[in-house]
Amino acid sequence: MNAEARFLIERGFGSVWIEGEVSNFRAYASGHWYFTLKDSRSQLRCVMFASRNRFLRFRVADGLSVVLRARLSLYEARGDFQALVENVQPAGEGALRIAFEQLRARLAAEGLFDAERKRPLPQFPRHLAVVSSRDGAALKDVLAVLRRRFPCIRVTCFYVAVQGPEAEGQILGALDRAERMRSRPDVVILTRGGGSLEDLAAFNLESVARRIHAATVPVVSAVGHETDTTIADFAADHRAATPSAAAELATPDRAVVQRRLAAAATALRSRVELRLGMDRRLLAGTERRLVHPGRTVEQRLLRTDELAERLAVAMRGTLRRLASAHGHQRALLARAGPLARLHEATRRLDAAQVRLTAATTAGRERRLARLETLARALQTVSPLATMARGYAVVAAPDGSRWGKPLVSAASVRAGQPVAIHWADGSRKARLEGA
Repeated sequence: MNAEARFLIERGFGSVWIEGEVSNFRAYASGHWYFTLKDSRSQLRCVMFASRNRFLRFRVADGLSVVLRARLSLYEARGDFQALVENVQPAGEGALRIAFEQLRARLAAEGLFDAERKRPLPQFPRHLAVVSSRDGAALKDVLAVLRRRFPCIRVTCFYVAVQGPEAEGQILGALDRAERMRSRPDVVILTRGGGSLEDLAAFNLESVARRIHAATVPVVSAVGHETDTTIADFAADHRAATPSAAAELATPDRAVVQRRLAAAATALRSRVELRLGMDRRLLAGTERRLVHPGRTVEQRLLRTDELAERLAVAMRGTLRRLASAHGHQRALLARAGPLARLHEATRRLDAAQVRLTAATTAGRERRLARLETLARALQTVSPLATMARGYAVVAAPDGSRWGKPLVSAASVRAGQPVAIHWADGSRKARLEGA
């Protein structure tokens, strides 16, 4: 009887398409799959032999919504009504989800999603490109955040279809055009609003993922809402939960930058003022120690005259002593004897007197030459020599002979009295103008 029933069922129905949810899935060692297909009203026992299921690109699992092609039959031994499954396809979004997971696993195995290849975003980008739909809310959100946070940045928009058959080619073309720009962007934001897995299909394509991976500039992916995740998000250098978050991630906050600049300016001003104060104190000390070269030369000349006078006195004393000794020797020789010894002693005394005179003169000349050399060196570095070439010194009167030199225009105020010193004299003046 069961055999006749099986014959009637198989001949009456043939191959049918059935949609439902998989439950009680079991895979036997033989390779055969057994499961139940159910919906809200009924359920059906199914079996898919190994000769059929080995060609599937995915694995059936509990909870998966599927559409299957099967032959209806009857298991004679127990009289169970069942379907002999010939082909299974995920139903609705299930097919896209399985394709998504399989592509993600394959690209991850190739290393496209490795953290080591992710590039950092520039701290202060000057040019940013946005790839998105012209009329989408995502583009408006990105532009609004950029105007608020960093309005000085240059923004280039590439309008593309974000779903449908044209989306893939337009997205790839936009990424190519962004990199071919003469002034390439520092960051590219790829974004669109949320949607179903089918709506986001263009961002789950292998071609888009590989193009993002090959990009020469950092890419920020902000596709869908916070809970949406696409292959583009994994391939991009950075993923943002929303389009607004992508704009915040890619640009600095103007208010934060301004506070940092103000703090840096304050610190720089303090350091400059500290250094200027140290330099002013050093200059004041140098001015107090500075001796005019002319006065130094005068002192050296006075010292030379003093040494010359002392040398003359010493020479006269020496000559007197030599003359006295000569007379004494001559007297001794006269008393001692022979005229030849007297003449020899006289000759030696005269020679000694000549050598002493020559040595004294040569020493005085060497000292005078050394003094002249020092005077010329002092004259070379003297401010007076510089002033003699046409320069002048502007100083603020402070009771001293020269006054305090004014070395900066910023230290002078309008109407201030000053003294101008030239090589041949000085004049008083009063400054006018800012």
